[in-house]
This record gives sequence, C-alpha cells and structure tokens, in this order.
Amino acid sequence: MNTHAAFSASYAAARAKFLEAAGAAGMALRSYEHPLKGRDGETLAMDVALDGSPDAERLFIVSSACHGVEGYCGSGVQVYAAYDVEWRAKARAGGVAVLYIHALNPHGFSYARRTTHENVDLNRNFQDFSKPLPVNEAYREVHDLLLPAQWPPTAANEAAIAAYIDTHGVTRYQAAVSQGQHEYADGMFFGGTAPTWSNRTLREVLRSFGRQAKRIAWMDLHTGLGPSGLGERIFAGNDDAGTLARARAWWDGGGATPVTSFYDGSSTSAKLTGLMSYAVHDECPRAEYTAMAMEYGTLPILEMIGALRADHWLHKHPEAPPETHAAIKRQMMDAFYVDTDAWRVQIVEQAREAMFQAVDGLSSP
Repeated sequence: MNTHAAFSASYAAARAKFLEAAGAAGMALRSYEHPLKGRDGETLAMDVALDGSPDAERLFIVSSACHGVEGYCGSGVQVYAAYDVEWRAKARAGGVAVLYIHALNPHGFSYARRTTHENVDLNRNFQDFSKPLPVNEAYREVHDLLLPAQWPPTAANEAAIAAYIDTHGVTRYQAAVSQGQHEYADGMFFGGTAPTWSNRTLREVLRSFGRQAKRIAWMDLHTGLGPSGLGERIFAGNDDAGTLARARAWWDGGGATPVTSFYDGSSTSAKLTGLMSYAVHDECPRAEYTAMAMEYGTLPILEMIGALRADHWLHKHPEAPPETHAAIKRQMMDAFYVDTDAWRVQIVEQAREAMFQAVDGLSSP
C-alpha cells in the first residue's frame, strides 16, 4: 500500500479506512461506541480488530490515539499494517495474534485534542482511585502561568515562564507540566479522579481479547517528544529490571534502536504514574507482559508544550473568536503530526521494524 494513502486528514476518514482495511483482511471486528458525537457529528468509537486466532497464546497489541490527536499518526500505521502481506504472514508464522485497537480516545482524535472528553490525560488515568492519588507539587507552581486569562499570553506571562525555566531548567519544567496531576480538573495533564470512558472500555477489550494469552506484547503509538521523525522506544511496564531487560532484548536491535526508560532517566519522557499499560496486569494477570510506547518526534519540547497550553486555554474559553480557534487547532496538528511524506515513511518503517521484532520476541523461548 502507498504510505501516504494509509494516513487521513480527519478522525472520520481514519476510522473508515481502518474498518475497510480490517474488513478486507478478514479480521474479526468489534466496535465500542462512545457516548458523544464527534466534531462533525460523526459516530465516535474504540474499534478493535483481531488478526489471528481468538485462542492464541501469544498476543501482540498495536494501539493508537491514547492521546487523541496523536491518532493521526497511529491510525496510519494500523491501516498500513492491515494491508501489509509480509507483516501479516510473519505474525501468523510466529503463532501470534495481532489485536489492533483503533482510537483509544476517539473524542480527542476527532476534536484534535490530546485529552478525553473529560479533559483527562488517558495515560495518567490508570490509578487505584480507592487510594490517595499522587500529588504533583511542582505543577501547583506553574498551573496559573500555563493557563493565563488571555491568549496569546502577555509578555509578562512569557517572561515568568522563561524565568521558571532559567531557574529550574527545561527538564524540571517538562516534568512539572507533564508528569500528571489530579487536583486541577481544568488543568494540563489531568489524570482524573475516576476511570474515564476510555479506561473502562479498554479494560473490557483486554478482558475480552487477552485473558487466554500466556504472553502479551503491546506497542502503543504516540507523537510529540524527541527529534522529528525519530521513534523513541520507551519501556512501558512496571519498574522491574527483568521485564525491562526483556523489552531491550526484543526491541533494541543490538543497540541500533535503544529502548529507553523513565525509571533510569534514559527517556525523553518525564517519570509518569497511572500508565494505561498497567491495565494488562489487572485484566490479564496470567500473561507474561512486555510493552513499549513508540514515541515519534515532531517539534521541540517547548513548542509542543506551547501548543498544549493553547489548546487547554481554548477548552476553558469556548467563546474565543473563530480565527483564534482555527489557529490553535492548526498549532495542535503541527505539534503532533508532521504532514509530509518523508515523515510518514519514517513512521511506518520504524513501526514495522518494531512489529517484526515483537513477533520474534513473543515466539522465542
């Protein structure tokens, strides 16, 4: 399949391409409809396609749009894979069933937001809500600066942000903003105070399709961090040295494609809590589990955070003029999807390499 043709310019188009590709491949399809409609009145859903036996003991999950707008990238990878004859033969030969989860967060995908309709970062939402939630004290220091009363920000606001970075450094600023917080429901990287629709629905998917598996691997597709087009392979399991070693053995390509971890400080990501991938331990407890996030770079970190600040401000100010709304949405798209064929080719090539490696890992002793 032509790489360009696998990607789409809207959620509705991406969903149609995915359903068509999975159907043409004879995959078992199931759709979980979202309670709300999309930006253009379209149906929203978490769509699931299984390529392989429902009784397979080896399961590889490939998911998109955990962070909504990042689905423009992830969906393209999934559509391309559905038409990739060599890839599908590789999985079958390894006895691996492949579960494609399209649009974990369809609302954010449709509206070009990173968050769910509850304004929650899905990848901070998998907490035990019966216990005290993590406190991000550093976020308290920057919340009011991040979301000022007007947009674009005043010179004074920008100077205050710059002063914080000068004092604490970019790494501390990134961690303060992105680590996740559970206090400010209108704020950035809000982890929520209860499971979101996407959280509950994903758990149902994992119970339905993963309970029989003895070995599960998961590649979750993301964009935003790192050099443009480079796919950083970020370990996405518990803080366990053995599991990290297995992930590195599977995916590091002999050092050519290193697997990083925020536990040891090697990743561009801040240390996070409430990760979505933890749900496998709850819902598929008998499986050996190995996971990573493929994080494709787009813009420099401060520009990416700037786009997110603008989008959160817009969420708080729906009365903003149409031209402001359009400019911010364009900024969001540029921050999470590079609309060039060269970037798309890089994305597919790196995903495909990691998928082949996952099958080798799952089918190894």
